Amino acid sequence: MTVRYDEPNRVARATNALFRWLAEAGVSVAGTHALRVRGRTTGKLRVVVINLMTVDGHDFVVSPRGNTQWARNARAAGEVEMGPRWRRRTVRITEIGDDAKPELLRRYLDRWFWEVKGHVGGLTPDSSDEQIRAVAPSIPIFELR
Repeated sequence: MTVRYDEPNRVARATNALFRWLAEAGVSVAGTHALRVRGRTTGKLRVVVINLMTVDGHDFVVSPRGNTQWARNARAAGEVEMGPRWRRRTVRITEIGDDAKPELLRRYLDRWFWEVKGHVGGLTPDSSDEQIRAVAPSIPIFELR
């Protein structure tokens, strides 16, 4: 995996905090959901807001900013909690190999590019297959089981 992390600025952190609060309250905005994962070193439950993508009956989460803390924590833990505070469920999480990422990234970009533009390694919905394959190793994608 190529290591890339686009750290959010102050405005992005504030916006994410608002959407995280809404997701934890059970309000989904354009497919957002609360994802909780245990910290690798602290063991504390960390909450982030993610876009849940369903493809052929399988649920996926993408870390468009790259190898973020939540992606590293999820990789190490092998499981996450999904959903609002009162209906959260624990699910196993498996990282997708680089060969399977281009199709999933294309679908993700088609749906959420307006939200993540500038944070997906320079990709756009019009990126060529070669461009997507080149950037795919730097974007963790996980399947929820």
